[in-house]
Amino acid sequence: MVITPSKRIQALPPYLFVEIDKKKRAALERGVDVIDLGVGDPDLPTPRSILDALLAACEDPENHQYPLGRGRRDFREAVAGWFNQRFGVKLDPQQEVLTLIGTKEGIGHAPLAFVNPGDVVLVPEPGYPVYYSGTVFAGAEPVYVPLLKQNGFLPDLAALPTDVVRRAKLLFLNYPNNPTAAGADLNFLRDTVAWCRQHEVVLVYDMAYSEIYYEGTPPPSVLQIPGAQDVAIEFHSFSKTFSMAGWRLGFAAGGQALISALAQIKGNLDSGTVSAVQVAGLTALEQADAIIPALVEVYRKRRDLFVTGLQKAGFDVTAPRATFYIWCPVPKGYDSAGFATRLLEEAGVVATPGVGFGASGEGFIRFSLTSPEARLQEAVQRLQKVI
Repeated sequence: MVITPSKRIQALPPYLFVEIDKKKRAALERGVDVIDLGVGDPDLPTPRSILDALLAACEDPENHQYPLGRGRRDFREAVAGWFNQRFGVKLDPQQEVLTLIGTKEGIGHAPLAFVNPGDVVLVPEPGYPVYYSGTVFAGAEPVYVPLLKQNGFLPDLAALPTDVVRRAKLLFLNYPNNPTAAGADLNFLRDTVAWCRQHEVVLVYDMAYSEIYYEGTPPPSVLQIPGAQDVAIEFHSFSKTFSMAGWRLGFAAGGQALISALAQIKGNLDSGTVSAVQVAGLTALEQADAIIPALVEVYRKRRDLFVTGLQKAGFDVTAPRATFYIWCPVPKGYDSAGFATRLLEEAGVVATPGVGFGASGEGFIRFSLTSPEARLQEAVQRLQKVI
């Protein structure tokens, strides 16, 4: 008997980071000292105060039961308080905040809540692969929206064909952006909200890197735009902000109707986020002003060291103002996959080929600053020898 996977599974490309991991493991088996700058998995440990809160919460039997519903009330109240302090936006913690098992889960479920089979979902590319896969699982049609350097890696929605706009029901956006590290200001968000309202398109705004920024104005929330809650739902992650990737915690914020729709999907597909992890997240939000600057300073030092080394090696690269990614043009004569392969084979350095994030990522590779300074320095020295 031969089991045939569903057409949904067959429609998916190989998941980018799984493929990268296979190549890395093959190099390790050959005895290569691999420096992995591919996946954006924070290497910094979860701060001690957050761990202490988690451990204490694990001892409480009340946290051993199913964490059903939209999340702990005290966690969502902490979210609303942090959101108001950070963005000046007041949220109803009971109706406009939803606890997530990490934002990947929430983003992947969003198309199930807002689109029907055959609808068009606008997917930025280069972009996070889950935007595409979530669309495919919902039976919708993904239409790529290029993010080009000449446009500051912002989408040109006015250039979309009329028939695509007519069928579009959802738009994914992510700023500060992965993989390009580009930012979006309030003027762009204001125009985008107006476009979504005009065309009745739900905006799913991914702000996983909202707090990893170095210079200039702090990245704005789309919910700062008047009327945005009618069309926009915003996702925030604890993985990057608080080095809590392994604990799987995030939240969605937005208008009551949008939050309720996503909550219905989640209520049928999962049983909520571990209560003790929510207690840890509550502690993280309460201590955000003390925790976040120290983490960001580590990434700032790594960014400066690595970008300076790349520039000395001859790469045409500039320091990003946000995220912990370096979106680096490949040298002339290479495509992104070929150059990433050369770096792994000749330097033992794992980088992500830009084309893996979409066709518009061709010509770039992405380095992740999730390794200690000593390893980044070693990586730079190896790259300088290769180039």
